[in-house]
Amino acid sequence: MTVPNASQAPEQAQHTNIWKVAAASFIGTAVEWYDFFLYGTAAALIFNRLFFPSFDPLMGTLAAFATFAVGFVARPLGGIIFGHFGDKLGRKSMLSATLMIMGLATFAIGLLPTYETIGVGAPILLVLLRILQGFGLGGEWGGAVLMAVEHAPPNRRGFYGSWPQMGAPAGLLVANAVFSLFSRLPEEQFISWGWRVPFLFSAVLIGIGVFIRVSVAESPAFRAQQAAHQASKAQSAAPEKLPILEVLRTYPRQILLAMGARFAENGFFYIVTTFVLTYGTEQLKLEKSTMLNGVLAATTVHLVAIPAFGALSDVVGRRPVYLGGALGCALLAFPFFWLVDTRSTALIVVAISLGIIAHAAMYGPQASFFSELFGTRVRYSGASLGYQLASVFAGGLSPLTATFLLSQSGGKPWPVSLYMVGLALVTLVSVYLSAETFRGHLSEPAPTAPSEGAAGSGERREVA
Repeated sequence: MTVPNASQAPEQAQHTNIWKVAAASFIGTAVEWYDFFLYGTAAALIFNRLFFPSFDPLMGTLAAFATFAVGFVARPLGGIIFGHFGDKLGRKSMLSATLMIMGLATFAIGLLPTYETIGVGAPILLVLLRILQGFGLGGEWGGAVLMAVEHAPPNRRGFYGSWPQMGAPAGLLVANAVFSLFSRLPEEQFISWGWRVPFLFSAVLIGIGVFIRVSVAESPAFRAQQAAHQASKAQSAAPEKLPILEVLRTYPRQILLAMGARFAENGFFYIVTTFVLTYGTEQLKLEKSTMLNGVLAATTVHLVAIPAFGALSDVVGRRPVYLGGALGCALLAFPFFWLVDTRSTALIVVAISLGIIAHAAMYGPQASFFSELFGTRVRYSGASLGYQLASVFAGGLSPLTATFLLSQSGGKPWPVSLYMVGLALVTLVSVYLSAETFRGHLSEPAPTAPSEGAAGSGERREVA
């Protein structure tokens, strides 16, 4: 009888545990993004008629996308508050709370009376619930990715960190699939009650997500940091610093570079998955089902591409993969609309799929990249702040900006393409100026620039 090597037991336990954590992060994040993306789909296809009927179609869509953007404005506040408590109390305790907040807001949208019923109160209530959605999502992302990254083996952080990132296309896939199913109802039924069912369905998904997340253990990196912090606090009478203030003082450069790194990733994504729905249905007069099916087909590609690029970043580094994605966004900015303008279903799928692949090259390694930029004590606050602040200016404004540019150009998409190139340039510069992080230890603070030896070797230096 062979006796197992004792040293193998911890490794096996860690391997089993990280798969459980990765699965829980993926499922919980998918539920959150289902709620958030469902609103974007409805804003593109139906909310202009339900909540802004006094506008012409394009201006109504502009108003609907403005309420879409409001959710992004609330995300930094959620990131700050939940980041603070996540760094103080732990990552796990914040995840169920954010999931519940998001789910309740989405369910309530499904119960909202429309403009026809209560007048101006309808869009006001819609905005308030959208703010609540953004607040919940703002706190959720940091906790989900840190649970995956901080549980992962050092040489697989890019791969396992990509699992919660996979929740975004999974949520989008389910949101568009459910919305597409009910959009096939007769027009009168869809406008009357069909659009509400996908929002009400959120209650079921939230129950599943919370059940899964409560079974996951707290991050080992956080537990180790807390133990060290408690020991040092017992020996010092100095007042304790707030994580948000500490991260702003210690890592201002990393926060700004993380924000810049998100511009192409976040802005480009909402143009090729949300704005394109409006462009296809309003400008090209294509069927809603044609555009939704194009997004659905491309999203399945996204689910595979994200972990592939996350794993690739464990081999070649975060920066080369991320830079390749940003460059791909810039190169696709004009061809994307050329392909969509053909009105060919197959070429529309190709256009959105190419855009999704370029996005995945950034989104796959993003969780590990941003997490590795900050020390454990302030990692939740730092990663959340850089991620969520950028979402206000990039993803939140991109459908609104693209719709405005389209209205000013007489329906021509070339100004939108130039805008996409601008987003890519911001990201290319930001990632180029960032340090490479994939070979460093999570317990050590991140270097501040490539010149500190991280750009080529990936090694970190301890910062006092």
